[in-house]
Amino acid sequence: MNAFRRLLDQLSVYLPLIVMALLASGSWWLVRSAPELLAPTTNKPVRQDPDYRLADFSVKSFDITGRMTREVSGDKAQHYPATEALDIDQIRIYAESETGATMNAKAVQGIATDDGTRVTLIGDAYAIRHPHGTSAQVELRGERLEALPDEDRLVSSDPVHITRDRDVYTAETMNFNSNTGEYVLQGRVRGTLMPKTKP
Repeated sequence: MNAFRRLLDQLSVYLPLIVMALLASGSWWLVRSAPELLAPTTNKPVRQDPDYRLADFSVKSFDITGRMTREVSGDKAQHYPATEALDIDQIRIYAESETGATMNAKAVQGIATDDGTRVTLIGDAYAIRHPHGTSAQVELRGERLEALPDEDRLVSSDPVHITRDRDVYTAETMNFNSNTGEYVLQGRVRGTLMPKTKP
């Protein structure tokens, strides 16, 4: 009886190790034989066709006071998830800066990013900044203009034609601040300055 009791005492010392070994081997077997709960993530191809379409639409933006600061409208539009952009036919834009300067723009086609930070005007692009304060009216024409609404800027890496009052300029690239009316022209720049007429 004493020998049996000594054997039980010795086994009780190793019992936790034996139980842990059995549990570990059982867990290993379970993981190996059970199907994967989560299938490995694969990069699904991004949808190439439009996920929604618009017709005769208008999208307006307002500031915290309720004043409308921007309106983008068009005849038709299609949104492409692959490029995260909205392609717009016959795009028209109205924008008003914090200082009250207003601008209108239009083109045959427009491409607006989902976050609204860039709108590209393509095909017979035209923009006009209306007179404001001491700033004269400025008209911009080109085949491609890029509007950056958050920065109140219009930029172009293509040739542009600019009319400021009666003065006319042409340049290969342009960076125009629609808030201040200032613009930077680069490349081959030409200008025709007309004499000021007396009021």
